[in-house]
Amino acid sequence: MAELIFTEDGAHPGLDDFRDLSTADRRPDRPGGRGLVIAEGTVVVGRLLASRYPVRALLGVHRRVRELEGALTDLDVPAYVTSAETMAGVVGFHLNRGVLAVADRPVPPTVGEIVDRAKVLAVLEGVGDHENLGALFRNAAALGVDGVLLGPGCSDPLYRRSVRVSMGHVLRVPFASFDAWPDGLDVLRDRGFRVAALTPRPDSIPLRGLRDQLPGPIALMLGAEGPGLSEEAIAAADVAVRVEMVAGVDSLNVATAAAIAFHEVAAG
Repeated sequence: MAELIFTEDGAHPGLDDFRDLSTADRRPDRPGGRGLVIAEGTVVVGRLLASRYPVRALLGVHRRVRELEGALTDLDVPAYVTSAETMAGVVGFHLNRGVLAVADRPVPPTVGEIVDRAKVLAVLEGVGDHENLGALFRNAAALGVDGVLLGPGCSDPLYRRSVRVSMGHVLRVPFASFDAWPDGLDVLRDRGFRVAALTPRPDSIPLRGLRDQLPGPIALMLGAEGPGLSEEAIAAADVAVRVEMVAGVDSLNVATAAAIAFHEVAAG
């Protein structure tokens, strides 16, 4: 079982992974970033512990760490137990959820590896808002999407806020980034996928019934909140589709639109 280490020493070297989380959870190429995966709260930490991500350590108040006791049975990592005050001093802010875990990033799968195992994919362009991205991953996990492919302008799915908003499901839905855009979409077509671009423009076709027209492997392409997909992305798709809405409403939140699309083509 994970070793419980009780300490009120905020300078304890074992707590260094948790120090100043406003910068520590950035990618290694960002100032102060160490590229760690950080989970908050018992539900998300539990999902991290059950994932393929190599856990380094936990930090939390005693009650929250005890709630994870069953998940810690087979882990050989330190679990630091401290007060809420000491924890806040270490991480740089008060954490209502009471427990954190940190993990290293494993080698990500390639686009080809994800596509080879998938029937339904989400392809994103310019989704830079961490909360929208986290919500997209949560929806993908809930509605049977097999993977997420990231085009240009997307934020880091493993940023702490995205992990939290996804309720830890970003840790179970595989994702990869395209090296070329939109030419990388040819990888999908080479493996039998059809690409459907979600856009509210009037020349698109209704999403409802899309499966009757495209019964095989499908990739749903979504763009940023506000501007949506670029013209080059829409042009590179096989079909443009829209979520039908009442008059006077021109768009939906991207995570909401994604959930509707995922349910239409993947759920069940």
